[in-house]
Amino acid sequence: MQTPEKNRSFTQLIEFEIEPHQQPALVSALSRQTERLAQCNSGFLNASIQASEDGRRVLNYLQWQSREAGEAAFQSFESGEQDFWQLIRAHRAKTVTFGSFQVLHSLERSHDDALHCTLVP
Repeated sequence: MQTPEKNRSFTQLIEFEIEPHQQPALVSALSRQTERLAQCNSGFLNASIQASEDGRRVLNYLQWQSREAGEAAFQSFESGEQDFWQLIRAHRAKTVTFGSFQVLHSLERSHDDALHCTLVP
């Protein structure tokens, strides 16, 4: 028996390709924007911002309770006080790649050092 798609969590991945000198400022701007998204949008689960060691890429990972929650948050990101497209221009991103994924399997370590696996049928 399959879990309905709307009951699966939803992940958005946004990868930015930039010049290395732009990386710290982009990471800072994405951090502020991600905190606003988390505070102002229901359905937020977690997020991370990752920077490549060569300074040329930044990955913004956002996870939501549902596709609808993620899409609503992204719409607010596009029209926020510093909209998404302004953020891209301000940090001179060469390319921006978007990906959307349903979470089917996750593994995490708890505070008691045990591994917890979640499998969505």
